[in-house]
Amino acid sequence: MWSQQLVLLLLVELAWFLNITEAGCSESQKCCHGRNHGCSSTGWRIDRVYGTCYCDEACQSTGDCCYDYVQTCPASACVVSEWSHWSGCAEQCVPTVRVRRRHIEKEPQNNGDPCPTLEERAGCLEYMDYQGVHCGQSHVPAFISTAKYNNERRIRTLFGDEKLPGYCAEFTIESLSFHCTVENRPFARWMQYLREGYTVCVSCQPPAMNAYNHHCHGDETKVNGTRVSQWQAVGNSRCRGTWKKVHEMEECSCPGVHSFIFT
Repeated sequence: MWSQQLVLLLLVELAWFLNITEAGCSESQKCCHGRNHGCSSTGWRIDRVYGTCYCDEACQSTGDCCYDYVQTCPASACVVSEWSHWSGCAEQCVPTVRVRRRHIEKEPQNNGDPCPTLEERAGCLEYMDYQGVHCGQSHVPAFISTAKYNNERRIRTLFGDEKLPGYCAEFTIESLSFHCTVENRPFARWMQYLREGYTVCVSCQPPAMNAYNHHCHGDETKVNGTRVSQWQAVGNSRCRGTWKKVHEMEECSCPGVHSFIFT
């Protein structure tokens, strides 16, 4: 008789145990943002303690999640759209910035990866004012940007002198400010590849090319290796330096990271 009562007691305890282990986020049907004390249940926690457990996003950092939180409330990363096209320059005829943006399509859930940056800015210089007058040829020193900028500029602008043949000039960098080497903003990391003593290729293409002498400002002399001139990176006015022209050729042959363009 005692054995029958013991078995019955064990069966009751087992049923009670199985019942409480089923309690959790799935039973309460809760998955909450942030820290929410009302987003709780009663059951086993992930730290193997039985009692009040939580189904909110903060429970993983506090260690009091219900045992089935990860399965019931799976993490999902932020989803963003593709980048928009680059905007035009904020101002005409002076070094300034351009912008591109993307938007959030789905917010992160349950400690999923957060959203990345939604806006990027990059250096920019355009050669036509709001009245359609060609401008920007009087800037000193020479302004340079990443070679990719020319493709984006051609999409946005059409000039009558675009049929002019471009060329490539090689320069040896004589000096530069430390602001170039520490630049870490996404749109300006190309400046880190400017180094003293390096040879770089700088392409001269319309509309930066002067229609009269077929040279870009900052490279209006054909003297090679003797004249030191100044340059400045568009997008960071403190990234600047000097260089000497090595020679001129039809097309650039430098590695991509050492290829730039007169803006």
